Amino acid sequence: MGRAAMPVITSSLRQLWPLYLGFLVLALCWLGPLPAMSRTAFSAHMLLHLGVTALAAPLLAIGLACAGLRLGRTDRVGRWMLLAFAAEMVVVWGWHVPALHEAAAYNVWLFVVQQICFLAVGLAIWLLGFAARSRFDIAAAMLGFFLTFAHMTMLGVLLFMAPKLIYPAELCLGAFGFEQLEDQRFGGILMASWSAVVYLAGTLALGVRLLDDKPAEEA
Repeated sequence: MGRAAMPVITSSLRQLWPLYLGFLVLALCWLGPLPAMSRTAFSAHMLLHLGVTALAAPLLAIGLACAGLRLGRTDRVGRWMLLAFAAEMVVVWGWHVPALHEAAAYNVWLFVVQQICFLAVGLAIWLLGFAARSRFDIAAAMLGFFLTFAHMTMLGVLLFMAPKLIYPAELCLGAFGFEQLEDQRFGGILMASWSAVVYLAGTLALGVRLLDDKPAEEA
C-alpha cells in the first residue's frame, strides 16, 4: 500500500508546487528584511507590495486552481469579479495616498492592515481569474486584469514623472544607493514594469484558456 501511494503523493506535490512556492514567497516578503526597509525606503515598500500582490498572490491562486478550485458561471460570480477588481484599485491607490502611506510606515498595526489588504485583493482577483470556469467569467477576468495593468501602470508613471517628492523625505531615504527623489522614481518604475509583465501575462494566460475551453463548459 505504501509503494502504491507514493506516486500519488509525488504527483500531488508536483501539481501543487505553485501553492507551496506562493507560501514561500509570502514568508520571504513578510519575514525578511523588506518590512523594516519599507519604513524608510519607498522602493523597498514597492518591492514588498508587488511581491505580495503580483508574485505570491498569483502563485497561491494558480496552486489552488491546480488543487481543483473551480467557479461555475453564475450572476454572483460576475458581481464578485466586479467588486474584486474595483476593491483592488481602491486598495492600491488608497494605500499610496501620502497620508495613508506615511501612517502605515509609522504605525505597525496599520502596516499589518495594509499588508493584509494587499494580499486579500491580490488573492481575490487572481483566484477569480484562474479559478473561473465559464467563458463569460474568463472574459470578464481578462478585462479586469487588463484594467488592473492599466491603473497600476498609470500610478507607476505618475510616481516616476513627479518632479518632486510626493511622500515625506524620511520615507524615501533609499535602499539601494538612491537619492530621495530617485528612490521614489525607482518605486514607480517597479510598479509600472512589474504590473505590465505580470498582469498582461495573466491576461494572455486567460486568453489562452478562453480559446482552449470547450463550448460545453458554458453550461
